[in-house]
Amino acid sequence: MLIVAAAFFAVFLANVLSGAFFGTSFLNDISEMLVLLATAVCFVVAILIREKREQNPQQ
Repeated sequence: MLIVAAAFFAVFLANVLSGAFFGTSFLNDISEMLVLLATAVCFVVAILIREKREQNPQQ
């Protein structure tokens, strides 16, 4: 799940860098917000899964 979060963040970062260096971004404002939201959700889910595994190591 962290890999998925990293992939979403890489897309967001590529969009920001593209806008900063080339003046054009490939995502509009709404899709940029959704990519960042997906990044945050995937990261939170990955952290919750990891905490659950640490509390119950048998599962």
